[in-house]
Amino acid sequence: MTYLTILPILLPLAGVILMILFWGNLTAQKILAVLFCVLLMAVNIALLILALMYGIQTYQVGNWAAPFGITLVVDIFSAVMLVMAGLIGLMVIIYSMAAIDKERATFGFYPLTLVLLMGVCGSFLTGDIFNLYVMFEVMLMASFVLMALGGERKQIEGSVKYIILNLLASALFLSATAVAYSLTGTLNMADLAVQLRQLQPAGIVTTLALLFMVAFGIKAAIFPLFFWLPASYHTPPVTVTTLFSGLLTKVGVYAMVRVFTLLFTQGSGVLHPLLLWIAGFTMVTGVLGAAAQYDFRRLLSFHIVSQIGYLIMGLGLFTQASLAAMIYFMAHVIVAKSALFMVSGVVNATEGTFNLKKLGNLYRSRPVLSILFLLPALSLAGLPPLSGFFGKLALIQGGLGVSQYAIVAVSLAVSLLTLFSMTKIWIEVFWKPMPQTPAPKPELKNTWALFAPVIVLASLTVLFGIFAGPMYNIAEQASRQLLDPNLYIQSVLLQP
Repeated sequence: MTYLTILPILLPLAGVILMILFWGNLTAQKILAVLFCVLLMAVNIALLILALMYGIQTYQVGNWAAPFGITLVVDIFSAVMLVMAGLIGLMVIIYSMAAIDKERATFGFYPLTLVLLMGVCGSFLTGDIFNLYVMFEVMLMASFVLMALGGERKQIEGSVKYIILNLLASALFLSATAVAYSLTGTLNMADLAVQLRQLQPAGIVTTLALLFMVAFGIKAAIFPLFFWLPASYHTPPVTVTTLFSGLLTKVGVYAMVRVFTLLFTQGSGVLHPLLLWIAGFTMVTGVLGAAAQYDFRRLLSFHIVSQIGYLIMGLGLFTQASLAAMIYFMAHVIVAKSALFMVSGVVNATEGTFNLKKLGNLYRSRPVLSILFLLPALSLAGLPPLSGFFGKLALIQGGLGVSQYAIVAVSLAVSLLTLFSMTKIWIEVFWKPMPQTPAPKPELKNTWALFAPVIVLASLTVLFGIFAGPMYNIAEQASRQLLDPNLYIQSVLLQP
């Protein structure tokens, strides 16, 4: 047992409480936001080190023994996700100092961001299916307000679509949780895994698994449940979109991985082929939607959907190699996609528009920004020696290892279309001559806050490629834990 396990929830909560005390002081809120995100990052790295050195870490809140109390669990997979959440939270807070206007900051952007991080971290930590629902709701309540913060017409339209579909997902999630409890009498995930193995007939378990798949699938934006994402993610400020793109859909994927490696392991004959079909359609529809767009943010929003397909592919293949590739790819896509959204925000801040048709010639006027775009863009397309190449290579090798040639072919084709989309942005924004009537350029403030997070994230796409071996070793250790659910069960149920 380690008391560090609860800190990723308590630290953001403490930050929110202090920010309320300094509600009228934006400078104090910014300092507190940076401070608590740095502390959160440090704690999450410590938890990853503990999980790697000493195995799965658990904490029984109030010393109530599982399965009767609230259990927090950190295995290597959840620890990796905690580190990524801390990283993106810190980068977004720094970026927001130049990208969020005073009105939105005054109405609670910084405390809302910490509330969202608390929900995200809580989702990665909880060992209880009902508390997973609670943390989802904490995360989603903060995201609802952040999505609509500012009250612009496009934001309100996007928020309505976002809220309706996510409330439907929450209702399905709660219904599935109620069914699971009625069948087994427990909500602790370790105990639930034990009880579901003994449940007959097996068709009931498969039906329950499909209900969870739909609920988490909406939150993860898989095919055909993804349409809310490109309809809403381009409407709030880029700072908010970056936070959402880096974390929210990945929490949905995390939940799918958790339940399909721990709870529903006996229905692989039905569930995993279905997941492969879903992965293929998610990849294709996402990348085709992106190819048709000329709004920078909307194009990238469709690519979120496409990249989710690769993650579902790793889960659907359900081998140690594919799960390791999925975990590595998850870290890569969080960094690369966040960097690209931030680049779109810098382009808008410097040129005054997101419309690709109204942009051009930035490779001459802003060469540093051009490089900062190329690195994550080429990584997303899967070009060596960047992180995306090694992630996609590992997924392809995992697919070939189990003779799933169709999904491998789809993933390769989608990679080519991703390269086409990134090339389209490069030509429109950076290469072609500037249109005769360029948009008026706003005055820039705090340019260091705009560029510093992009530099860090773009550099990480290179470093993830250079150190792909050590990172993949961590992902392999995480995948071995996921494929041996008894390790999780024993860590939770046999703790004193």
